Amino acid sequence: MGAIAIALRGGAKHYGRGGRATVFQAVDFDLREGEILVLLGPSGCGKSTLLRCLAGLEPLSAGELTVARGSNGTRAAAAMVFQEPLLMPWLTVRQNVELGLRFRRNRAALSGPDALTSDRLLEILGLSDLASARPSELSGGQAQRVNVARAVIIRPRILLLDEPFAALDPPTRASLQRWLLEVKRNLELSIILVTHDVDEALRVGDRIALMAARPGKIVEEWTVDAGDLQRRALLRTEILRRYEGAPLSAPDGVELDGRKPPALAGAERISV
Repeated sequence: MGAIAIALRGGAKHYGRGGRATVFQAVDFDLREGEILVLLGPSGCGKSTLLRCLAGLEPLSAGELTVARGSNGTRAAAAMVFQEPLLMPWLTVRQNVELGLRFRRNRAALSGPDALTSDRLLEILGLSDLASARPSELSGGQAQRVNVARAVIIRPRILLLDEPFAALDPPTRASLQRWLLEVKRNLELSIILVTHDVDEALRVGDRIALMAARPGKIVEEWTVDAGDLQRRALLRTEILRRYEGAPLSAPDGVELDGRKPPALAGAERISV
């Protein structure tokens, strides 16, 4: 894995008068270029809220978010994919994919060495045969692929996925998990995936960060070796033990892996 694409230090989100309701606090993590980091944890631990803060859809209440800059000095673009596709029913697949290009801030994706035409993207993502179809003609898995295509056509370096396969049946879900790995390689993406499914985390993740609830906090991280099936089986048992059995808590200020986070050169820092 390469340099750091996103780093968060001391991230916190509060709601209510005086910030009395804390969703997550003291969250530290890195996303490395070219990897999939999975945020795993039970419902209510703040995974989705954290993802929205990383996407800029909600402000952090505290902390420093650092996003690596691209080679041209601009901030790396991030795109978010939600659980529900929410495709426009009156538009074709191609028109739904091109929807984000109507916004002025995304028009830079139409030019430059990384530019993708919608036809080329549909080909890469296996959607060419569906280009003229309407959303009502699509299966759940096909609609979610269109949802992902709509996000990546603006050529983000970072893709944020909020349980995108949760509503799908197991065979379709497994197929799209494999498809996501191919998309990451073909489009050179760095990805954060939110899920509460341990098996999904092990299938697609390069690293897994486990969050505890009340308030949300990352309490443990693991590196996944996709080629070592025995290690993956042992890791699954360990994660389930931490997920379902042991108390999910860690003392404030403890560095779980004992290492200091690396600094980012040429990056934008957003402190709250």
